[in-house]
Amino acid sequence: MNLDRLRGVSLAAFACVLVGASFTANSVLGDYPHAGGQAIRYGLAFLLLLPLVGRGAATAVRALTPRQWGRVAVLAAVGMVGFNLAVLAAERTAEPAVPGVFVGCAPVVVAVLVPAINGRRPTRPVLYGALLVAAGAFTVQGWGRTDLAGIAWSVGALLGEVGFAVLAVPVLKPLGPKLLSATVCCVAALESAVAGLLLDGTAMVRVPTGQESVALLWQAAVVTVVGFVCWYMGVQRIGAEGATLFSGLIPVSAAMTAPLVATGSYGLAQGVGSALVGAGVALGSGVLARRAPAPAVVVPVPVRGDGPHRADTPPARQPVAGGRREGDGYEGDGRPGDGRQGDQRPGDGDGDGVHGRDLATGGRYPGHPGVPARAGRRGGRPLR
Repeated sequence: MNLDRLRGVSLAAFACVLVGASFTANSVLGDYPHAGGQAIRYGLAFLLLLPLVGRGAATAVRALTPRQWGRVAVLAAVGMVGFNLAVLAAERTAEPAVPGVFVGCAPVVVAVLVPAINGRRPTRPVLYGALLVAAGAFTVQGWGRTDLAGIAWSVGALLGEVGFAVLAVPVLKPLGPKLLSATVCCVAALESAVAGLLLDGTAMVRVPTGQESVALLWQAAVVTVVGFVCWYMGVQRIGAEGATLFSGLIPVSAAMTAPLVATGSYGLAQGVGSALVGAGVALGSGVLARRAPAPAVVVPVPVRGDGPHRADTPPARQPVAGGRREGDGYEGDGRPGDGRQGDQRPGDGDGDGVHGRDLATGGRYPGHPGVPARAGRRGGRPLR
């Protein structure tokens, strides 16, 4: 796993842990108007993200096509506002574990859906890892009491989770993680406000209590600003298939933080489920895959002597095997003037009477009559 992919894995995991911890904050907001609370959360997150988008943000937003704007609107409606409202509606007639189990199946759906959209088969490690993650999420949460309406709303929550991952991919490249997060938060705040007016009228907002204020601030500043940016940075590096695997960490994080506010416990089932989620994430993300050995790099070693293929001889002028070529100035042709071993030249012109020089080292060739071998050489030839 290369460094860039490792960063993507870490960012996606961190984002999902933050989202799981937000479920604990949701328990504090149970009595606050839901749509109005979402409007406050996303509106505040949009204001906090504005200083982070940098220069050129307005130009990038204006450059979006109507089709891309439609995708952003659907992403906010389905993956953010719709997802939250579906979870809350499901919990009216079903225990919280029921929508949690359905949402835990999102990695399996994405592992099949994304390859189908791109015209390819699902990747086996990702698919098998997604199945392990779904099994782990089910083990962590269990299965609670429900009815047909609770199952229907839970399926809607599953679709919202899948849409949040898949719908963002085409607009992630032109906007980038920070600007995309700011844009969808702005749209989601407007959509939540409209939903609040339709559902609750003028009672869509009220002055929050102290605990509710802390919970809203946590959801806006930490879960939305930090979590969304980290999530989209992870998707940018490892794709929607790989990033959605980490949604299995959401129920694990929720189960681990629930005891902090006395809304749940962490026991043996949660431990086993967490282990299954961890194994599925490791398998699907490629952490358990063996690294392929690096290809061997062959470095040519110059070989000097009377062989038919000398490394320092151009291919067009290699001596013919089994004989010597006349007149090319190379080994053994009897032509003076090149200073190489084997010519019939009495000296190399410097008056020392030594036959030639080693072209690689500048030293004299050893092994000639009257010329002793230099120290560090074996048998009159250079060490290899």
